[in-house]
Amino acid sequence: MVLSDKQMEFVRNANHRYNVKTGATRSGKSYMDNLYTIPSRIRERVGKDGLNAIIGVSKGTIERNVLQPMREIYGPNLIGDIGSNNIVSIFGDYAYCLGAEKVSQVSKLRGSSLKYVYGDEVAEWNKEVFELLKSRLDKPYSCFDGACNPDNPSHWFKRFLDSDADIYCQQYTIFDNPFLPKEFVENLCNEYRGTVYYDRYIRGLWVAAEGAVYKLFNDAQTQNPNPFKVYEKPLNIMEINIGVDFGGSGSGHAFCATGYTRGYMDIVPLASEWIDCSQNDIDPEKLGKLFVDFCLKVLNLYGHITHVYCDSAEQTLIAGLRSTSRKNGLGWLRIENAMKIPINDRIRFVQRMMGQGRFKYMGQHCKSLENALCGALWNPKNLTSDERLDDGTSDIDSLDAFEYTFERDISRFIKYE
Repeated sequence: MVLSDKQMEFVRNANHRYNVKTGATRSGKSYMDNLYTIPSRIRERVGKDGLNAIIGVSKGTIERNVLQPMREIYGPNLIGDIGSNNIVSIFGDYAYCLGAEKVSQVSKLRGSSLKYVYGDEVAEWNKEVFELLKSRLDKPYSCFDGACNPDNPSHWFKRFLDSDADIYCQQYTIFDNPFLPKEFVENLCNEYRGTVYYDRYIRGLWVAAEGAVYKLFNDAQTQNPNPFKVYEKPLNIMEINIGVDFGGSGSGHAFCATGYTRGYMDIVPLASEWIDCSQNDIDPEKLGKLFVDFCLKVLNLYGHITHVYCDSAEQTLIAGLRSTSRKNGLGWLRIENAMKIPINDRIRFVQRMMGQGRFKYMGQHCKSLENALCGALWNPKNLTSDERLDDGTSDIDSLDAFEYTFERDISRFIKYE
């Protein structure tokens, strides 16, 4: 068993009631727990009163992040599968495996004594789940081990780690893992460069999301040439998706066409438009005509359209787009609902693509999107969570339309986590 210096430090010192590793992604925190921490804690408590529990964001993440990696190390005889009763056989004992996204899941342990709890991705939990678990660690030998990536410094778990409870907390940077390939570390550093996630996922710091969301993009506007802006039609576009966000009072309708290059290498916004709802009387029929005009522009410039993804909250307007498209010879368009995955997942993807140099945009046709990306800010009034400012001072509509074009395919572009 080969461990890094940082991991050996944990073995020597993690003898407290709460033992937590925070810090960079891929720094060896979870590997250490799967290889050594969880097996040793459970074996130490075999035959003692109380239950074992493995808590994660969901049962799916427990399987992916904890059980499957341990199964690869120790085999299926020692690491079983999660049963219908949420129990897994593990190292000669049993453990409850429960998701922390809902208090109702973990409330199944209410009234039970817990001798050992392992917490995966603790910063993503519902706070009430953690509070419930604390009250159940009531044996002299009860112990909690956990790991997480840092979040904002006002996060409830950070406040707990700074409390006077019996805690051993170890902080990791990505450079604390000597077993990662140098090229991988360099690529990951480049992906997060210029973002709050560099401080969190590379340096392992609890820092707030402040200022510009897309700092690299803003900085590029003063460079000549702009590394993100292109003017010639890309030759290797394999797919073009259009995103549509519907506006209302104080906002606008937005269209964005985004191309994928072959092999899911780059994303390239090809054209964008924003229509001010407050200054124009945009009824559904006129909106349909504007949409058709935008689609014809994309077809004339780039030759094809693969999908259209629309804000799913406006089914009546989506039906209107389909009807107008059919009347104008575009009935073949595949107009579907956007997935609307979490906003910060979309933001993180775009930041990583920019950091890798895999984001380009057509400068002459994407002015509204350019302005939206430059104007995207973190909400300065909400430092307890990462929230994009949406108070009417920036063009969130164009950002949403752009994000609808790629959100289904993020895993095709980012092939490792």
